[in-house]
Amino acid sequence: MSMNGRRIVITGAFGALGRGVVSSALEQGAKVIAMDYAPADSAFDQENLVQLGGVDLTQPDAAQQAFQKAADSFGGFDGLINIVGGFVWEMFDGSNIDSWEKMFSINVRTAVISCQSALPFLSAGNQASIVNISANSIYKCETGVAAYTASKAGVAKLTESLADEYKGKVRVNAVLPSIIDTPINRKDMPDADYSTWVTPAELANVILFLSSVQASAVTGALVPVVGRV
Repeated sequence: MSMNGRRIVITGAFGALGRGVVSSALEQGAKVIAMDYAPADSAFDQENLVQLGGVDLTQPDAAQQAFQKAADSFGGFDGLINIVGGFVWEMFDGSNIDSWEKMFSINVRTAVISCQSALPFLSAGNQASIVNISANSIYKCETGVAAYTASKAGVAKLTESLADEYKGKVRVNAVLPSIIDTPINRKDMPDADYSTWVTPAELANVILFLSSVQASAVTGALVPVVGRV
């Protein structure tokens, strides 16, 4: 698999998974526009990397401006990887409706706005692609993750709908990870068996395959990446 010469926008790029995907994409020869609400990090500077920090992707105007900057950086872009998102664990009994609104804002609204902002550039690209991040829990939801999973189900259905609407123009797929081995997940689940979790590098491999020209026949796919859970 090669990303050589591919110009990729990665949202949520400064988190644990985002950094892993950015690093892997650069190693495989891509040019990357790293976009996040967090500020740009000078320690993260690399060749063929443009950082766009402080971007609120829940706001259409801010997103459109950022994606225009992304297009200007390398004369357009060929792919979008939507990693920005959030998680909340909360029992339904006594839960707050604000948690549901937060999950839909961070997970669904950002994906919709990012796709809307990117598609005018992507539809004219070469083997253009979008990869979204859903969750394997959409197949079997457990206690405490109803709001999170409902929002990720929205991302999955957005993916399928866009894949159909833009068939022949832009490939749109999603990955469905189980638990990702990140520092915050280890902190929240100190007694878990981390060896069964999906590492950011493993997930990055699947994401970048779907973003590559080698996946030219794949669209509308929801790909489980569950590690050994």
